[in-house]
Amino acid sequence: MTTIQVTLNSIDKVKTFVNLVSRYDSDFDLVSGRYVIDAKSIMGIFSLDLSKPIELNIHDQSIVDEVKSALNDFIVE
Repeated sequence: MTTIQVTLNSIDKVKTFVNLVSRYDSDFDLVSGRYVIDAKSIMGIFSLDLSKPIELNIHDQSIVDEVKSALNDFIVE
């Protein structure tokens, strides 16, 4: 599992993010504090505090580089 920090601070960013991760058959989780939700769930994402960066867990090591390049606009260094 690989963890990266992403920011989803607007409705358009959330929609684009969900569309991008939904292209993959792998599992993705977003972690904010003690809450863990499916990264492909728009409703789940809106239940999180989007004012600060969120951890994205990528469970499939074989697609990490591809996902990182697809989500480059969302990644917080």
